[in-house]
Amino acid sequence: MESMELQTIRLLLDFGLMVLIWIVQLVIYPGLCHYGQNELGDWHKKYTGRIGVIVGPLMILQLIVAIWQFFLHQGVYEITSLLFIVALWLLTFLIFVPLHNAIKPSESCEHITGKLVSRNWSRTILWSALFLLTLLVEILD
Repeated sequence: MESMELQTIRLLLDFGLMVLIWIVQLVIYPGLCHYGQNELGDWHKKYTGRIGVIVGPLMILQLIVAIWQFFLHQGVYEITSLLFIVALWLLTFLIFVPLHNAIKPSESCEHITGKLVSRNWSRTILWSALFLLTLLVEILD
């Protein structure tokens, strides 16, 4: 696969994950407050399973492509983007997975969504910056 095709795949993956995190940040997390206390636990289990089917493959592909790009060329873009992706994985699995696992229907939705929304800004900013960096590299090439 040519480097240009790989960069286009990367751009699509970065764009997809950026759009997805903005939807999560602005729609899904705040929307949890529209469930009653009893329904929240049921919906949250369904949500995490369903979103995982979308996010998981995209994150894995993004990581694979970034590693592949790094092995082809160890430039500033490749190193920086790989560091961003590693940071995103760490945030996701060290902070957000445990945070989601700790959600209890007995908690107020404001408490739950407050934690999710405030802490998720880090991932929203990182995925947005990563997409903009990839877009810039695509434009300049």
